[in-house]
Amino acid sequence: MKSSVPFLFLLTVLVLIISASGGGEEDSSPIFSTLPETLPFANLLSFTYYQQRCPKLEEIINKKVKEWIAKDHTLAASLLRLHFHDCAVTGCDASTLLKHDGSERTAEASKTLRGFQVIDDIKAEVEKLCPATVSCADILTAATRDATVLLGGPYWMVPYGRKDSRFSNAKDADMVPMGRESITTLLEFFQSRGLNVIDLVVLSGAHTIGRTACGSIQHRLHDLNGTGTGMPNPPIDDHYLDFLQRKCRCASDQYVYLDATTPTTFDSQFYANLQNKRGLLSTDQMLYSDSRTKPIVNTLIQSPSIFRHQFSVSMVKLGNIQVLTGQNEGEIRTNCNFVNSY
Repeated sequence: MKSSVPFLFLLTVLVLIISASGGGEEDSSPIFSTLPETLPFANLLSFTYYQQRCPKLEEIINKKVKEWIAKDHTLAASLLRLHFHDCAVTGCDASTLLKHDGSERTAEASKTLRGFQVIDDIKAEVEKLCPATVSCADILTAATRDATVLLGGPYWMVPYGRKDSRFSNAKDADMVPMGRESITTLLEFFQSRGLNVIDLVVLSGAHTIGRTACGSIQHRLHDLNGTGTGMPNPPIDDHYLDFLQRKCRCASDQYVYLDATTPTTFDSQFYANLQNKRGLLSTDQMLYSDSRTKPIVNTLIQSPSIFRHQFSVSMVKLGNIQVLTGQNEGEIRTNCNFVNSY
């Protein structure tokens, strides 16, 4: 067995780096996260919540996710994005899954979301075995974890007990970052949801398996100084720019991988790309130019093991934003697309 000393040393270094990079910002030094034995949400959610209620739940979810990812590996990134959009709006309550006029799912910001059919398939199977027992919010959270693992990402335990929201408003979806914000705006967004600068940098690493349409990066390709849109447009490698301009010349609906090097493998190469000015989204590349985030990026480049560990921790934090658990909060939908009629 390998010694844990080098890893612990690197964790200490990360804390010191982040402390030193505060630069007088209001956000006092975020501390590197670990999952304590007694979880802060232990009175709300539980790792054993379905142990008696639906003991084969994780087996069903894992089997179904494997089937879907085998047919289309891009669904792994789609599930990660769907989970983020759900949690980042009104909390992890499956409100993004609701399908009705004026729901989050109908918003402009949600039009490129995918993976709904995966959740529907899992839910249908779960309902056969455990009717009206497992929430869509819990299914989406666990399916995201399993999809990440299938592409080489880390495993983390998912605490359960979330309920599904009865409400969904398209206007709420507009709050989700779209890839052209400033780092300050992103930090404010994350902090308002109980996340910190480390979570921002680490969760951005999910782009190691993501992709985006050419239409959404036109400012990166043609407004190189950021003067045309007034949006920040950090430097981009000349060879990478040439590749992107050629690829996106003919069709705005052509897709480009967010990780230009290892797009189908969950790894820390995404951060090395930023070091080489190969960040596709403006918000990604700015992680390497902002003094609050660059030291963290450098640490994750130097130690992929820290990235994997912290990604697990940050995903658990993300999955527990504003969860509905009270007796009079939310419901257990029998169909993830619609609120219950009873």
